[in-house]
Amino acid sequence: MPTARRLNDGELAFTSSIVGPTIRNTVTFQVLPRVSGSFRYSRLDDQARDGGATFDRSFDIHINLLDEKSIRPAVAVGLRDFLGTGRFSGEYVVATKSFGSRFELTGGIGWGRFAGRGSFTNPLGVIDDRFETRPSGTSGDGGRLESDEWFRGPASFFAGASYKFNEQTKVFAEYSTDTYDRASNLDLIDISLPLNVGLQHRFDNGVDLKAFVVGGNEIGAQFSYVLDPRKPAIPGGRDASPRPVGSRNDLAVAAWNNSALGGGKDAAQEVLRAKLAENSMVLQGFTLERTRATVRIENNLFGAEAQAAGRAARAMATTLPPHVEELTVVFQERGVPISRVVTKRSDLEDLQYDYDGAWRTYSRARIEDAADQGRNGELSDLYPIFDYGLKPYAAFSFFDPDNPVRVEVGAQFDVSFRPTPGMTFAGQFRYPVAGNIEDSDRVSDSLIEPVRTNAVRYAQESDFEVNRLTSEYQFRPGEDLFGRVTGGYLESMFGGVSAELLWYPVGSRLALGAEVNYAKQRDFDKLFGFQDYDVVTGHASAYYDFGNGFLGQVDAGRYLAGDWGATFSLDREFNNGFRVGGFFTVTDVSSTDFGEGSFDKGIRFEVPLSFLTGNPSKTIVSQTIRPVQRDGGARLNVQNRLHRQVREYRGKELRDGWGRYLR
Repeated sequence: MPTARRLNDGELAFTSSIVGPTIRNTVTFQVLPRVSGSFRYSRLDDQARDGGATFDRSFDIHINLLDEKSIRPAVAVGLRDFLGTGRFSGEYVVATKSFGSRFELTGGIGWGRFAGRGSFTNPLGVIDDRFETRPSGTSGDGGRLESDEWFRGPASFFAGASYKFNEQTKVFAEYSTDTYDRASNLDLIDISLPLNVGLQHRFDNGVDLKAFVVGGNEIGAQFSYVLDPRKPAIPGGRDASPRPVGSRNDLAVAAWNNSALGGGKDAAQEVLRAKLAENSMVLQGFTLERTRATVRIENNLFGAEAQAAGRAARAMATTLPPHVEELTVVFQERGVPISRVVTKRSDLEDLQYDYDGAWRTYSRARIEDAADQGRNGELSDLYPIFDYGLKPYAAFSFFDPDNPVRVEVGAQFDVSFRPTPGMTFAGQFRYPVAGNIEDSDRVSDSLIEPVRTNAVRYAQESDFEVNRLTSEYQFRPGEDLFGRVTGGYLESMFGGVSAELLWYPVGSRLALGAEVNYAKQRDFDKLFGFQDYDVVTGHASAYYDFGNGFLGQVDAGRYLAGDWGATFSLDREFNNGFRVGGFFTVTDVSSTDFGEGSFDKGIRFEVPLSFLTGNPSKTIVSQTIRPVQRDGGARLNVQNRLHRQVREYRGKELRDGWGRYLR
């Protein structure tokens, strides 16, 4: 039963429940203070008693209209399964009021699934008599907005009450209008009463357990956990303390590492290299003048680039001669300069222990584009750079109708060679060891070019895999401009050539990009051969930072199957890097030709490793969940697209992380 309660802004709730023949797994995200969205994946044993089952995917939305006041209850409106097959479809308006600290009442009116018992003529019929009839059936493929059903047909009242024994335990009872018609008609569930009762207990670790009886006969249970992305496992983290800046006069005594007497610039460079390496930063360039110095660095540790800028500036302030006042840190990726942070040494000395030091250092620093940096000061022994690594991998496949989660595990070998700034030759090779993706008997039934629905064939017909083998060149065409050209085996299913241009002013919320690709489909063995299908694909993209962590993106153009359309994305990113988002794609492929799901859509999560461990790290654990992966709206998976790479170092992003500048 819905209530008018809500999560705190930004919280994530994970819930799994079982009652009778139905298992429901739900992820709920409080997108805005008054708006939450849910994705539900359910297992329905509604075919026969001998183990037959179907799997259902659905989306909900819940909007809080009014907050509770001394007399007024909280009020909310919601849509269940508004974007799915319609098996759980229902709408509601609900009010919740607490009486003291222990007792709470909830009541509402519902339609659809909420109107299975004690129904009456829809009161909205006074507005239009079309509200009195609810269309029967759904589109069949799911994924469509069946808006002509919303708040239509007979309505019913539902109600409930709960009583808290203490802050952790409460009992509840509900008058339920859900009759579980489908399961009841198959004798899979016995609903004899309109009453649900249960007990709920919340543990200190945040786990919430419920046990309940539905309809007088069916015993059920629910597990849930609420996660606040703002609260990492170890608040504050386990970062090693930064070096205190100290006194310039004391530093002058240490002439062995910074003065002409002690070795001058070369000696200072080696000390800087060692100090930066302590924080997993690579010194790639160094210039030293009378009153100013510049370091070019690659940050391999800190998720907040502002923290890397602060650590690098401290290393300079504790190394360079006393007369050096202006400290410049240039951020680089793959040897290409992106942005620079210019700080006064005296500001570090004055503000390193200041209560409001983060804001005051930001107000005095300058963040600038670094396109004019060229190769000035680049270390002579920097190139070539060779890197490699061997690690395990896990590849997942979700929502196969026969098995909702499939996985493949094995060994992955990564190698890269960079002979000069911006130019990188890289490869990723995999050898599957175990898994069940290839056990699927699903074959492509696509009515358009099968650019993604042959994924099972790629798993079945490959052994040793060349997942990627590319040459890539990144460069700066001009101020606020970034370029990339990539060629080779671009991803596991396509090879070809990709070119991208990005315009991203250093202090702007808006960035614009364009990408064009020639792609050719690879052989199913994932080695070096190609199939006959090729396509020219590409997109024009707009990226906008709405503030408060909300990032929007629109990509319009041509997709791998030759269809034209646009992808709309919205993500919410927290200052610690935790990110939750969703997207959908609409193209000129009809919902019938697209097939199950009607159009491409999904949700995605990114969790920084530092959020889980407390240790600084740039590693991110990410997962995209698509209810259905089809061929319409399929985009080439090119590595190192520019916006995500550049954004971390531009002014808005650096400002958002500046609270860690002095950490």
